[in-house]
Amino acid sequence: MFAGSTEYGGPDDPEEPLRPLNWNLLSSEEAESEWLDLNAWVDWLRTTYGLPPTVIPPFWHRHDELVWELSALHLHWLNSYDPDGSPSAPLMWHRDFADARHRLREWVATCGTRLEKDRATRQTSWPGEDPQPPAAEVVIEDRGADFIEFVVEDIAARRRIEERVRASLAG
Repeated sequence: MFAGSTEYGGPDDPEEPLRPLNWNLLSSEEAESEWLDLNAWVDWLRTTYGLPPTVIPPFWHRHDELVWELSALHLHWLNSYDPDGSPSAPLMWHRDFADARHRLREWVATCGTRLEKDRATRQTSWPGEDPQPPAAEVVIEDRGADFIEFVVEDIAARRRIEERVRASLAG
């Protein structure tokens, strides 16, 4: 699930109907499942199509703009290759995939992530806002370990929010 795979079998629960995915509203349990599935699919996509890190960098998971784009592309792929779907849907997916690759290149160039290094996406301060501090570039030696750590932190943050909500409802 974390290392290069040339196979992708789809989400763990293929009986669930496809729905738009809003990362901002996922529970910790939903997020864990979605992160793992998206990671497996992105790995399959990059190896199947031979995509360079200028299209899909190793640290895509650390950049919201890449997560949203790849997640939407993943859902589109799942829908296009659904056994009950239209026979022409895969052709539409490939046309949209060509458009998405252009956007992904733009996102990667903007955010500044590279093959072995990453930095937070630069934010432009608007007039009246405090200037944003420059983002430091960090070397990440193990992409798989970084992904696991990232997902564990994301799930923990979601659980803290869920606990606060439960406490406020009980209080």
